Amino acid sequence: MKVAILWHMHQPRYVDTQGNIVMPWVFLHAIKDYCDMPYIASLYGAKVTFNLTPILIEQINIYANEGISRDVFLNLLKKRVSELTDREKQTVVRYCKSPNYNTMIKPFALYDRLYKKGELTDDDTVSLEVCFLLSWCGRYLRENSGVVKDLLNKSGYREEDKAVLLNELEAFIPKILPYYKKLLDSGLISITTTPYYHPILPLLIDMKVAKEANSQTVLPKNHFSLKEDAILHIEKAKELYVKTFLKEPNGFWPAEGGVSRETIEMLIGHGLKYAATDEAILKKSSNLDHYRVFEYKGFKMFFRDTQLSNLIGFDYKYLSEDEAVDDFIKRLKEIQGDIVFVILDGENPWEYYKNNGWDFLNLFYKRLTDEFELVTFDETSEMDAVELSDVKPGSWIFGNFNTWVGNEEKNLAWELLFQARKDCFRHGSLDDSIKEQFLIAESSDWFWWYGDDHYTQFEREFDELFRENLIDIYRKLNIPPPQSLFRPIVGSLGALNRVQFPKDEISPTIDGKITSFFEWIDAGFVDERVGDTMGKGYTPIDALYFGENDDKFFLRLDGDVKGKDIFVFVNDSKIEYNGAVDEIAEIEIEKTKLPDKFDLKIEVFESGRLLQILPSVPLSIQLNAGYYKNWYI
Repeated sequence: MKVAILWHMHQPRYVDTQGNIVMPWVFLHAIKDYCDMPYIASLYGAKVTFNLTPILIEQINIYANEGISRDVFLNLLKKRVSELTDREKQTVVRYCKSPNYNTMIKPFALYDRLYKKGELTDDDTVSLEVCFLLSWCGRYLRENSGVVKDLLNKSGYREEDKAVLLNELEAFIPKILPYYKKLLDSGLISITTTPYYHPILPLLIDMKVAKEANSQTVLPKNHFSLKEDAILHIEKAKELYVKTFLKEPNGFWPAEGGVSRETIEMLIGHGLKYAATDEAILKKSSNLDHYRVFEYKGFKMFFRDTQLSNLIGFDYKYLSEDEAVDDFIKRLKEIQGDIVFVILDGENPWEYYKNNGWDFLNLFYKRLTDEFELVTFDETSEMDAVELSDVKPGSWIFGNFNTWVGNEEKNLAWELLFQARKDCFRHGSLDDSIKEQFLIAESSDWFWWYGDDHYTQFEREFDELFRENLIDIYRKLNIPPPQSLFRPIVGSLGALNRVQFPKDEISPTIDGKITSFFEWIDAGFVDERVGDTMGKGYTPIDALYFGENDDKFFLRLDGDVKGKDIFVFVNDSKIEYNGAVDEIAEIEIEKTKLPDKFDLKIEVFESGRLLQILPSVPLSIQLNAGYYKNWYI
């Protein structure tokens, strides 16, 4: 029986809109995993496949060409500790104490002592910084770098040690991608790739596939197809692959194994020969087992063995390497089939294994090459295949898309993205730089961290990066971003908590004045106030009220309303209204002009310049819906 292994190498895009790399994880995995993984396989002549995502390649190239000059954290490390501000020092210590304790900190006696120490002197902090970098150095560097070997034998460190180590690591990064190309050219490995910014292609092509994959999934409001963006992700990925490896890619690992019929047809149209996903998709699509090669419309498809892949990714770290590999081999021998596909993350698991997985992987490859035939995915694509009549949509996680859509926070992020696209169409053109910002914002990584299904202590940094990308689109259009983009999504359970829906009918006098305290008391309300973060700028409206009676729908805007031009949009179409502006702005619209359900958007101008888009959270209005459910105590 053949065994085909794919190690998925991917990190989110940590580059902000100013070109700074705001988190150092690509650099750290580069010195720990991106060389070690192919290096270990090469020691055993093990034929395996590596999936290198374009945004990973892009960021490795930044370090290879420019060193650490654009990395915010590594530039803090480059400074003398005595020159750091208190806040900078706190940031440094936070990162340096973030690795897995048992496998990356505890094995270094000095690192362990500093990790547990409360108040750190400047000398302590320098040693902590060096210990942090050394803990991320992979086995290849520990065995082949004289600088790293010498430092590992020291019992304390000075600023000069840190400078020498950083220079050594900077010089190492440019060697990584050429090493992959050398192994690819030799035929020992295959290299696949992923749509450029790691988007979930099926969701871009048609968001409704999320509901097809799981009927309980709640879709974001106002979604529409971004099929043209999906095409760009594929085209850009192929271009970078050719530039890097001087040949066309044969196959893709679609981000998160996300597939659908339309996705596969799109890959076929771009000259790809194969793709891989999870066995859960096959189970939904047919009653066949996954231990063979399949094809759909002539396109080869490989289905990962979920249990075997997840055992390596999540479970074997708790066992000794002998126990883990014995268990894996035993399970393989019990399988009756032509081929087994093992597909998993190629970088993140090893932080939780002893010795960064070195002992496990060496024994793993030794046993596999002795007892089975390892094949690359390119070789596998030449095997005979079983025809599939259909491929159901889904991903490698439970065969659905709920990790990236359906939760309130995830959906809010999507809704902000879709709204930005609509605002772009209304107020400007989709030039190349704006297209690029949208592609970046479509990455699966942002939506992964929203909601309560995953956790990282750096989730607020991810949140800010996502919102900054959308904010930058508005800045390029020279229009004010919605205030919702200045509020964190993470932890808010959706800023919709700031929305109160109407509790009864209202019939205000439309005169621009607060005629009576009671005239708007039962109205719905959206709080438009936001702290001055991320360069929000001037926004005149602080609050939005809304409500209805039998005949009319009403709006009220509080804030600096005088001299402002106010436009109301219903389902993105501008609508005429009767209104008055004085102390407040009051608006009434005949309900005969409105559909029963609609999405509301308001734009506020002054002297022809757009100042604010309201409401700051997506708001759907259902007329004549009743009010009892909106009362609360």
